[in-house]
Amino acid sequence: MITKSRFSTKYNENQVTLINYLKTQLHNGRCFLKSKYIAKEIGLSSKEVGTNMAILSDICPDFTIERYSYSNSTTWLVTPESS
Repeated sequence: MITKSRFSTKYNENQVTLINYLKTQLHNGRCFLKSKYIAKEIGLSSKEVGTNMAILSDICPDFTIERYSYSNSTTWLVTPESS
């Protein structure tokens, strides 16, 4: 788990929440996640999730995050970097 104080200069609070959520979801390697379901589980809006996932796709070395598709909500393909 990422602690907020350790990464406060690199990640904002929503990004830390997303990173921790993604780590709990990646049990068997890659996974597909919809913004609206992530938002519901962690208490953000779908827009906040989408914006922060796009940012994390560029700056977070722990995952490869790709916008996979859009139907009713953006679907993200998330793969741990070690895979």
